[in-house]
Amino acid sequence: MGLSGCASAPPSAQAPAAGGEARVDALMADYRGKVPGASVLVLRDGQPLLRKGYGLAVLETGEAATPRTNYRLASVTKQFTAAAVLLLAQDGRLSLDDPIKRWLPSLPKSADAITIRQILSHMSGLIDYEDVMASSFDADQRQMHDLDVLRALEGQDRGYFAPGQRYRYSNSGYALLALTVQRASGRPFASFLRERIFQPLGMHDTVAYERGVSQVAHRAFGYSYENGRWLRTDQSSTSAVLGDGGIYSSIEDLAKWDAALYDDRLLNDASREAAFTAHTATDLADVGYGYGWRITGETLWHSGETMGFRNVIVRWPRRHLTVVMLTNRNDPEPYRKALEIAEVYLPSSPVRER
Repeated sequence: MGLSGCASAPPSAQAPAAGGEARVDALMADYRGKVPGASVLVLRDGQPLLRKGYGLAVLETGEAATPRTNYRLASVTKQFTAAAVLLLAQDGRLSLDDPIKRWLPSLPKSADAITIRQILSHMSGLIDYEDVMASSFDADQRQMHDLDVLRALEGQDRGYFAPGQRYRYSNSGYALLALTVQRASGRPFASFLRERIFQPLGMHDTVAYERGVSQVAHRAFGYSYENGRWLRTDQSSTSAVLGDGGIYSSIEDLAKWDAALYDDRLLNDASREAAFTAHTATDLADVGYGYGWRITGETLWHSGETMGFRNVIVRWPRRHLTVVMLTNRNDPEPYRKALEIAEVYLPSSPVRER
């Protein structure tokens, strides 16, 4: 799909622009000091041109953000959920054309025709669980989990449209994919990610976080700016749903993830091509969606936002350039900032905003 409006593809990279780090420091001025911060990574040919933290990971203690700081990835998680499904397809444990009800038979009749492939590309028409979840869920008392998403959808014998007809971004779908991974593999979703993705790639601090089960090393807490000050807003009633947004990671670990997306140490050629191909247009001009990735021109990217976190990864695979920006604040969205940072290292071709 020929897409070009969101991030134009830069020409072949030359040597980094003189004073690149200082220029990025200037771009990141709002994240410096005693405020919720960010960690920024720029990779070329697998080598870091910049790996740096700005501001604070924990306001209450003054702990600084560093390259090892772990942020809740929010929807950047979806590329890992998609990879888990593709790994099981490679193993022959499931097919992307399986009806989702093969694995989750308690879903209502309206889900009969929905396939795993349609869920991966947000073409399922599933009802948003956030709109139908029980009002009794409270982040301070009980959080919703992936299984609770299934239970909420069991009572929704309807969809937004017939499966496969169009695109509608669906957190519900990716929660169901996490459950499908669990049932097809016989392993809890968090364990499958750890054993099949994180440990083999050396992503030792990355975790699909489960309160009371796992820990987040070097953890950043999320904050929102309200009434003139930063307030901790780290968790909500949906923060424990893993498949759509529950992974914590750092720019150091995401450098290892990025490297694995160039070869077959994890996904084979066919799986990577499937993930990185735009299977549908989206509701953003010139943006297509693959499996856990948005596609615009030469770029593969995904953003993520949740309570007190906003993140983005942007890859130019033909140029072997990647920019990752992880932040522990509710605003602003970092996508345009990541494109500005890319311009520092690819100055001859301005990167256009969408």
